[in-house]
Amino acid sequence: MLFTELRFVFFFALVFVVYWALKGNRGRKNWLLVCSYAFYAGWNWRFLGLIVLSTLIDYVCGLQMSKHTERARRKPWLLLSLISNLGLLGFFKYYNWFIDSAAVFLDWLGVGASMGTLEIILPVGISFYTFQTISYTIDLYRDQMEPVEDFWDFALFVAFFPQLVAGPIVRAVTFLPQLQVARRFADVDWRACATQFLFGFIKKAVVADTLARFVDQVYGQHMGDASQVLLTGDPALWDGPSLWLGLMMYSVQLYCDFSGYTDMAIATAGMLGYSLPINFNFPLFSNSVTHTWQRWHISVSNWFRDYLYIPMGGNRASPARIYFNLVTVFVLCGLWHGARWNFIVFGLYTGFFMILERRFGLKGTDRTSFVRWAYALAVWLIGLVLFRTVTMGTAWSYWSGMFGFGADQTTLSLDPRWWWAIAAFWLVHLFMWRRWLHPLAARLPDWSVSVAVGAGLAGYRIVESRVAADIYRQRLTALGADYEALRGRYND
Repeated sequence: MLFTELRFVFFFALVFVVYWALKGNRGRKNWLLVCSYAFYAGWNWRFLGLIVLSTLIDYVCGLQMSKHTERARRKPWLLLSLISNLGLLGFFKYYNWFIDSAAVFLDWLGVGASMGTLEIILPVGISFYTFQTISYTIDLYRDQMEPVEDFWDFALFVAFFPQLVAGPIVRAVTFLPQLQVARRFADVDWRACATQFLFGFIKKAVVADTLARFVDQVYGQHMGDASQVLLTGDPALWDGPSLWLGLMMYSVQLYCDFSGYTDMAIATAGMLGYSLPINFNFPLFSNSVTHTWQRWHISVSNWFRDYLYIPMGGNRASPARIYFNLVTVFVLCGLWHGARWNFIVFGLYTGFFMILERRFGLKGTDRTSFVRWAYALAVWLIGLVLFRTVTMGTAWSYWSGMFGFGADQTTLSLDPRWWWAIAAFWLVHLFMWRRWLHPLAARLPDWSVSVAVGAGLAGYRIVESRVAADIYRQRLTALGADYEALRGRYND
């Protein structure tokens, strides 16, 4: 169930009305837990057992660690948590990729190997809730929080539906205390939540989903999420300007997809009285690669910083060790995004520029110059080719076409008028970044915000239904042509 689906509107309306109608905090939390499990079951009910298992493991590990003051006696329970959670994540997300990679490597060595893969379905949100539960046991081990004795509170922390599927990653130390105090209807900033949900909806459903259709034409079509199969496009079919335009469209699509969904998650949680952390802070206006990753998918970047980079020595080690730490963290961060070698190379690519900026003092500040912004954006865009493609060969083909090194056999091109749409996005994004629209929005009456939200939802549904009708008519036309061709062959 996506936030942009009509069924989510009815689902959340039911959740919202019953939640605020209940008086006791315990009843409200139990209702949210039931609704969160129902929300997750809407994807695949068979994986409910998996999220419950992860919850049980970390709840028990947390209780056992709380019985001991010595870290040496806590460590076995921490290891159990890490091995269990990372083991489940590794099996579902990386098992087939590891088997395929091992078979290719053995074949390269001249050792034939028959290694079968499994029909594994990747559980939705497993990368996010796994990191959340791990953060709980690590924080307990470090004495940074008290253990949770109420199992149902801990279960709600793991399964809370607004951020369950796509983040942000919520730390137990910030979310669990919110469960101890009953939320008050009067404390909810409805106007801010509605506005944020509307902007998130526009970014995800209107901008990202629209651009995705054209990006798929150039770069291929995703089948599933980022770790699943991607049907790669043929860069030789497209001229250089179209490859650049497709890449610009993809950068906007990716940002609007991730940040739009996060905006809706934060707004949805806010309407229930809960606060989730900011996850995107205008990363496209960064002035260095380091700055970009401080503002892109912040909850993920901070997780790798706090639970991997700093324990490895962080900035306190020798320069060589710091560089090693940076590369290791970004390789693992790339691999976290999906089981493909291109994600690993993307991590190496990012780590290289992080080292370069640290070595020459180019990490950047909040003050952005045009040259430094252009540099950060260029590095980001070129790296996105790795993020979007499947193999290094395909990525190299796209780079060759973009920079004019490919064979001149192009037959396709994107409508150049899309450059105006990209320019319009950047202009609006600039206004939002500089907060030039905020004074105007603050003067709007509340009823206009409600009308805007309703009009946005209704307008998108109308456009979506027309697009679906066009696709349906195209399929009917294609089926009719196939039928006529078959009937002609039969008559012959």
